[in-house]
Amino acid sequence: MAAGLADACEVQLSYAIGVAEPISVLIDAEGTEKVDEKLIEKAVKEVFPLTPKGIIDKLKLRKPIYTETARNGHFGRNVNSITWEKTDMVNKLRKAAGLKPIRKKTAKKK
Repeated sequence: MAAGLADACEVQLSYAIGVAEPISVLIDAEGTEKVDEKLIEKAVKEVFPLTPKGIIDKLKLRKPIYTETARNGHFGRNVNSITWEKTDMVNKLRKAAGLKPIRKKTAKKK
């Protein structure tokens, strides 16, 4: 959503025993997509490591962060250790979807 591809998005990954890559990646933008859902699906597959090892490594799930996530919930919080809330892949997703990058706003000098 931070990439501006949709206002809402559910990503469903399906795996089979013994197969590292997901056998299915399904995107449901609930009608809020700004680009075709198939294009979002393609971008997700291209940008994110979707193997179990890739997900564990990308989200740093082997680090002991679970005390922090055990209270006050684990979604929608701006805590550095909660890696799945980071938006560091925004421009990679936009590029994969054929959109221009989002430029960071800089403070104007007076």
